Amino acid sequence: MLMPCGNLCVVLVEPKGAGNIGSVARVMKNFGFGELRLVQPRASHLGAEARNMAVSAIDLLERAKVYENLALALSDRNLALGTTRRFGKYREELLCPAEAASTIAALAKTAKAAIVFGPEDTGLRTEDLDLCQYCVTIPTHSDLPSMNLAQAVAVCLYEASLKFSAPAEDKARGKRPALGKNLEAMFVQMRQVLSEVGFLNPQNPEHLVRILRRMFARQGLTEHEVQILRGLWDKISWLHRGKGTS
Repeated sequence: MLMPCGNLCVVLVEPKGAGNIGSVARVMKNFGFGELRLVQPRASHLGAEARNMAVSAIDLLERAKVYENLALALSDRNLALGTTRRFGKYREELLCPAEAASTIAALAKTAKAAIVFGPEDTGLRTEDLDLCQYCVTIPTHSDLPSMNLAQAVAVCLYEASLKFSAPAEDKARGKRPALGKNLEAMFVQMRQVLSEVGFLNPQNPEHLVRILRRMFARQGLTEHEVQILRGLWDKISWLHRGKGTS
């Protein structure tokens, strides 16, 4: 018997198939997860097709929350992991599902996490992955690398449920990881200040911003550390505007 996993929610970004949404709800209940979030769904999660595929997990569909954008869906999360099957620029240092599960379980006592899945045909955009601290990929055969949405969710949640059922070392050691909304506010301020002081390339400012986001994400910033960084950006901006010399 698997233990219930209350601190991890599943986020589907612009899911296109009602049957897939229902199947995801069923998979979630199979492995003890109870919170489903939908970002601009392209199909009804309350219609007959979704309910038929959910079987005994209709209650998850009825409790599912719908959000206007991914940033809002992750605003109360301390940790977000975005899934991708594509590789390349800004999609490096990918975790496999077992590694992702270990990362979540290690912070289980202090962090609320989300695992994010993109649209069935395109997957998550780079802009979506920017909102996640880690990227996760499922190794598949090159003949058919793309998995069905519900199957991909099943693989990730299976690994997570195993880690939740086993005792894990609390790497956070009582520290409070930063909420997604506070991280994003800090990143917005960072981008503004670095642009203001001419540190960013005006032709491609997002390149360096994404590198810095990844650097900070790997550190697992706490609320206190985010406040320190915000103070740093404030100080840099103040100095640049000539309001002080120290």
